[in-house]
Amino acid sequence: MVRSASRTGPAGPDLEQTSTVSTIRRQGPQRCLWCGREVAAGSSVGRRRRYCGQSCRQRAYENRSAMQRTGIPEDAVMLSADERDSLSDRLFQVRCAAEDVATALAERAGPDELSALVEVLLTAAREAEVLR
Repeated sequence: MVRSASRTGPAGPDLEQTSTVSTIRRQGPQRCLWCGREVAAGSSVGRRRRYCGQSCRQRAYENRSAMQRTGIPEDAVMLSADERDSLSDRLFQVRCAAEDVATALAERAGPDELSALVEVLLTAAREAEVLR
């Protein structure tokens, strides 16, 4: 959104001041801050939704309240050992897929093989993106 405004300057009516305000919206699906699921697009007016539903908003509130009592920073990400291991495995899969693409490029692989390897890389990256 770009907005321009003209008004009379402080030196008199002959001077015109123009200011431009721009807002850049992130492209792609908005994700729930609690569970990571996609949030349904709302109207274009007002704030964007941060949570997919009331239960996620409540869990996030409870988590923030608990964090304030413990002294852990609000923006800290806490994972269980299983979640940490799962995330580590998914990141390793992304790295392996990226190395496969790099090797195929170095060996001058054909477009069909590269396309398949890039699809595997994108799938692994999407799976690694989900934290919960």
